[in-house]
Amino acid sequence: MQDKEEERSLMNVEKKLSADGFTKDFKVEKGRLCTMDGAASKTYGPEDVTIVDFYRFEGESNPDDMSILYAIEANDGVRGTISAAYGTYGDVDANEFMLQVENLGKNLTKQHK
Repeated sequence: MQDKEEERSLMNVEKKLSADGFTKDFKVEKGRLCTMDGAASKTYGPEDVTIVDFYRFEGESNPDDMSILYAIEANDGVRGTISAAYGTYGDVDANEFMLQVENLGKNLTKQHK
């Protein structure tokens, strides 16, 4: 039987999401969500994506080092993940983008299984 913490490790969650079709890695550049596909990269605005699920992780040595892994689906069917860190190492661009998506009401609050 797997230990609860091991089940919730970032790597295990990413592996499960990938198996469920969330295969793209996203990042935020210039206020837009981008797939990390090099020259074939696609970009999306906050209105173009929906948060399907999210997972919170606390730092091992400091609970203030928190990050969230979002499972995202774009309006063209592209599915992937983006991780947004908070605290000292926070990604301001990613956090602002995801807040805009949430403010548009495009978060489905834990509907993915």
